[in-house]
Amino acid sequence: MPANVLAHPHVDPRRGQVDATDVILTGDRPTGSLHLGHYAGSLRSRLALQGRCAQTLLIADLQALTDSSGRAADVARHVSEVALDYLAVGIDPALTTIAVQSRLSALAELTVLYLNLVTVARLERNPTVKAEVELRGFERDIPAGFLCYPVSQAADITAFRATLVPVGDDQLPMIEQTNEIVRRVNRLAGVSVLPECRSLLSSTPRLPGIDGRKASKSLGNAIPLSATADEIRRLVRAMYTDAGHVRASDPGRVEGNVVFAYLDAFDPDPATVSELKERYQVGGLGDLALKRRLEGVLEALIAPIRARRAELGGDRAYVMDVLRAGSARAGATTEAVLRDVRGAFALDA
Repeated sequence: MPANVLAHPHVDPRRGQVDATDVILTGDRPTGSLHLGHYAGSLRSRLALQGRCAQTLLIADLQALTDSSGRAADVARHVSEVALDYLAVGIDPALTTIAVQSRLSALAELTVLYLNLVTVARLERNPTVKAEVELRGFERDIPAGFLCYPVSQAADITAFRATLVPVGDDQLPMIEQTNEIVRRVNRLAGVSVLPECRSLLSSTPRLPGIDGRKASKSLGNAIPLSATADEIRRLVRAMYTDAGHVRASDPGRVEGNVVFAYLDAFDPDPATVSELKERYQVGGLGDLALKRRLEGVLEALIAPIRARRAELGGDRAYVMDVLRAGSARAGATTEAVLRDVRGAFALDA
């Protein structure tokens, strides 16, 4: 029972010069249900690309364990929840392979091989890792698996010979580090074993949380794709706007205003949003009126996703069949790549 793709005016499949020969690999850590940050950051790109070129979505449960090992049962449970989110937004398993990271043994061996090509200093300099370490308060007590997750991500990307990776701009350092590893493997082999990849940025590279910080499940400041109408209303009403905009007649700031960030990302009428910005900046438009508009926009977007998710949630056997079939297809691909990489390390000589 594949879901239909949700049409949205912000989807631009040509952003980043996509070619029919591209191979796409992307995915998510199963640490909870997905939210609008995921939708704006990469899910819309994935929807626009499916059927145009080969695409795999990887549910990265092994990477989730790098900072959630004490909640392994939760990670396992969230695998099917993320799969449900994929299917609910319109990912069609007939067009896009959905696979589970832990079911692909080649990825673990590729990670171990690549670790020999990367220094600890280089991992610590990765801006994405540095930001995540600070966010989690690890300081020097960084789990080794967490520090090395850029290498695991490189294994994921290269195992499919991916050439295009839809990401948010905070993940660009991961693409850079993947390509460093690709070049080292190719130098070892003396031939081009693996292709370099490039990023595909969405029109909304980074959507803030309702409090202006990075949208995050762990911070509780994100709007889930499964949010009810009441949850949408509560979360939108709590959004940061402009502390100096006390009365509707006061001039307000658009920059840093979370409500406008969401309207820019999701409102299907950008011309009206531009008019609202002008009115807000000169005075005469209240925060509550803005938030009510956003509530309507988000409910229109999320309601069909929510309904489809409820329908699919009643057929868990179908969801598990999708994961089994997708992981089997992905396994054949990744084992073939592993054989070539082992050759670069002279392990099959």
